[in-house]
Amino acid sequence: MDSILIRNFSIIAHIDHGKSTLADRLMELTGTVEKRNMKEQLLDKMDLEREKGITIKLAPVRMNYLGYELNLIDTPGHVDFSYEVSRSLQAVEGAILVVDATQGIQAQTLANVYLAINANLIIIPVINKIDLPAAGISNTTEEVISLLGVKKEDICLISAKNGQGVENLLSEIIKRIPPPKQTNSNLTRGLIFDSYYDDYRGVITYLRIFDGQIKKGDTLFMMATNTEAQALEVGVLNPNNLPTDKLTMGEIGYIVTNLKTTHEAKVGDTITLSSSKAKEPLPGYQDVKPFVYAGFFPTSNEQYQLLKEAIEKLSLSDSSLQYSNENSPVLGFGIRIGFLGLLHMDIVRERLEREYNLDLVVTNPSTDYIVTFTNGETKNVKSASELPDSSSVSEIKEPWVSGEIVLPSEYMGSVIKLIVSKRGQQTDISYVDKRALIGFNAPLANLLTDFYDQLKSLTSGFGSYNYELAGYRAEDLVRVDFLIAGEKVDSLSVIVHRTEAESLGRETVNKLKDIIPRQNFQVAIQAAIGVRIIAREDLSAYRKDVTTGLYGGDVSRKKKVLAKQKKGKTRMKRFGKVDIPAEAFSVMIKRD
Repeated sequence: MDSILIRNFSIIAHIDHGKSTLADRLMELTGTVEKRNMKEQLLDKMDLEREKGITIKLAPVRMNYLGYELNLIDTPGHVDFSYEVSRSLQAVEGAILVVDATQGIQAQTLANVYLAINANLIIIPVINKIDLPAAGISNTTEEVISLLGVKKEDICLISAKNGQGVENLLSEIIKRIPPPKQTNSNLTRGLIFDSYYDDYRGVITYLRIFDGQIKKGDTLFMMATNTEAQALEVGVLNPNNLPTDKLTMGEIGYIVTNLKTTHEAKVGDTITLSSSKAKEPLPGYQDVKPFVYAGFFPTSNEQYQLLKEAIEKLSLSDSSLQYSNENSPVLGFGIRIGFLGLLHMDIVRERLEREYNLDLVVTNPSTDYIVTFTNGETKNVKSASELPDSSSVSEIKEPWVSGEIVLPSEYMGSVIKLIVSKRGQQTDISYVDKRALIGFNAPLANLLTDFYDQLKSLTSGFGSYNYELAGYRAEDLVRVDFLIAGEKVDSLSVIVHRTEAESLGRETVNKLKDIIPRQNFQVAIQAAIGVRIIAREDLSAYRKDVTTGLYGGDVSRKKKVLAKQKKGKTRMKRFGKVDIPAEAFSVMIKRD
């Protein structure tokens, strides 16, 4: 098709503002999917996406309307997948910004707006859910005008659920979003904005062609990974795969390759032809770096091999997953996995348990630290158990994030207190109509546990936040170990700031006291920094009355039996083993 008749656009929004529902209505109105084949969240293929009501994997689709070719990319809304969103926005000329009329501007709305502005996209603001009784259309309109500086008539009012105003939005897309720019280059360049592994066909890449064309049978070259591949099939998504002869400049489609893992066709990479390679890759590629780590252990060591195979299969489709073997004296063999964030971790855990029928113990999530030794060497440490003795360490750097919290202005005081309690620093305050926008910096490790829950609680559910990594800072960090019955449990160890170590130690031993079952002997639960004990709780022993069978006689008989029991309990305390339940290893995910 002539590129003048092509319109490429993405839908961006905060979680649960109606992106996928709007995509459904657009496909229905353009006749892309017959009404009898329609179902809610049609582009969300995974069961987890439907259950949680969120988009986890982006999905492109081609629609034809009034002679125009409309290429839509439905993007994820969560902060964990912001790199995928940024690559999708590089592949299009316009973005539909969806704002929920009942919730207004949220943190991820702002983050996605900044991404779209940086990509020089035409933004069409859309206020969704106008049919709901709680819809605050006038307030939300003021917020959008304040944020984007647009006129009131530039904002489209729709209800994606019942289709009200969606046809008018289609006309606005054709009118406002420009066609792809013409280039004179004969050298082929395409941007990969997603890729996944198909068990039967190999790696399938989703891409936008910027220069030249790609035909079936071409030998391709991935510029970032220096990998060659064959184009076994090229085509477009309608929304199912529809093979075509070729993909030309300005088009969005898919290529089935002979690659065996997505690590060879990464998101953001540039595809060119081996026979005539492009000189410069498309800008913006970066290696996706996980910054949340957790240990995954099977409840039975017999399942370790199954867990390893399951993670290997998942990593074929998810190039951001990084993993290594881990061994714990208490939990046995397991695997330490790196994730993009807590939601990413939660999704991987659920997929492993559902799709591969595994029973898992997941340890407390942590981040990575850069440790400098006294001899000048540096090491990247991903768990507290890897941190060596403090005498050989000269400096520990932890990751900090730069974030934004959007909330009604009346909750500002309590949220600033929350930021300070997490060792954070409030950097600025601004206003978008009646909402406050708080900028802050904070250590990532302190946001991993219950920060989101506390924010929602303090703001009656109205607060939302977004963050991005802002480098590493050297801090006074220490390793806190936990000892149960005198034995150190490496999987419970954490790296924390020295000022927080004592309070965290006390909190955690109190919680462990409630979780660990009582034994026939007294169990000491301790927190320690090196050899110094900073907190202790005792789990009292079960007491059996051994004197019940005695009657009459001298008191010395009673003393003799009690002394024998005391001697047995002392021996038990020396040799007895404490069985630690699985809940103990995730005790810090919810601290209070």
